[in-house]
Amino acid sequence: MRRAYLVKYGEIAIKGNNRYLFENALLDQIKGRLSKIGKFKVTKEQGRVFVEPQEEIDEEDVMKVLTRIFGLVGICPVLVLDSSDFEHIKEQAVAFLKAEYKEDNYTFKVEAKRAVKSYFLNSMEICKEVGAYVLDKMPDLKVDVHKPQVRLWVEIRNNTYIYSRVVKGLGGMPVGTNGKAMLLLSGGIDSPVAGWMISKRGVRLDAVYFHSHPYTTDRAKEKVIELARLVSVYTGKIHLNIVPFTEIQMYIYENTPHEQLTIIMRRIMMRIAEKIALNSDAQALVTGESIGQVASQTIQSLAATNAVCNIPVFRPLIGFDKQDIITISEQIGTFETSILPYEDCCTVFVAKHPVTKPNLESIEKSERKLPNIEEMMEKAIKDREIMVIRA
Repeated sequence: MRRAYLVKYGEIAIKGNNRYLFENALLDQIKGRLSKIGKFKVTKEQGRVFVEPQEEIDEEDVMKVLTRIFGLVGICPVLVLDSSDFEHIKEQAVAFLKAEYKEDNYTFKVEAKRAVKSYFLNSMEICKEVGAYVLDKMPDLKVDVHKPQVRLWVEIRNNTYIYSRVVKGLGGMPVGTNGKAMLLLSGGIDSPVAGWMISKRGVRLDAVYFHSHPYTTDRAKEKVIELARLVSVYTGKIHLNIVPFTEIQMYIYENTPHEQLTIIMRRIMMRIAEKIALNSDAQALVTGESIGQVASQTIQSLAATNAVCNIPVFRPLIGFDKQDIITISEQIGTFETSILPYEDCCTVFVAKHPVTKPNLESIEKSERKLPNIEEMMEKAIKDREIMVIRA
């Protein structure tokens, strides 16, 4: 008899012949994350993953790790019985309830799963017999099959597992099972959330940040590094590309109409990010843009920005309002850092009256006034700083 964690996954279960690839990726994620807090045995068995500590480790620490792994829909602290002797199971079910719940006047329901089909009782019979035994030993309890206060699960597999709590996981897909993307990471609220959301679909992330020293301070840079670290809690290791952008911004500022400044600057950022992405084997860009939030995020502006890209641009927040985004940023722990008052390069060079419905032909005409831009882009990429960010 020992304590462990039964881990449930969701849509991986419908992956057909490729399911084992997703399961193995999930196990690798679990093993890698848990290795930072101790020694664990991680195994899979018939649609479940079992995590068993090999040393004394605080449950809170384990749950903190598991609830931040994409692909998991439920985590259950379980009592593991090596024996499938039914009398022993019933006795331990009562002992488990007494240990977990100090009160003894709640309603309950027994739910059973019999993965070993040769077991002498079926699932309904297990529920009935265990429930009757619990009532006999704990007469103050009452059965409620519709809305019980406590659900007692009994799963009979190679071992027997007893549990009553299912802590909700993040869902999604294991990181790395759906390619790699490059996140344009600013110091704001939106882009960290966008990166988190796209990574939830199994996409591995790297990131690029445009730094405009001295117009943006080192504190702004440190803020972005911290945001990357907070996102990496969920996504795993991130290579953060810090691109010096001051010369390019001044070049644009001095040679193009100011009302087009934001769009042209954004197009150059996308071109640089795409070049870095392709050199990093990333197949897409990710931004935190949402329709109509600012002048550069109207449909016309987004279309003008997209026109310079040859790889897909993912915008997972495109239909979200600001409060939706703030709510997620608070949930994932990035909000307090995002609102620190250190400006990024986008906020420093903002036109007083930016164009909201840019004409692509006019934008391209203005960009022809930047004959040195290709050379400057290549220099910025060459001079970038690359940091490996880990939680």
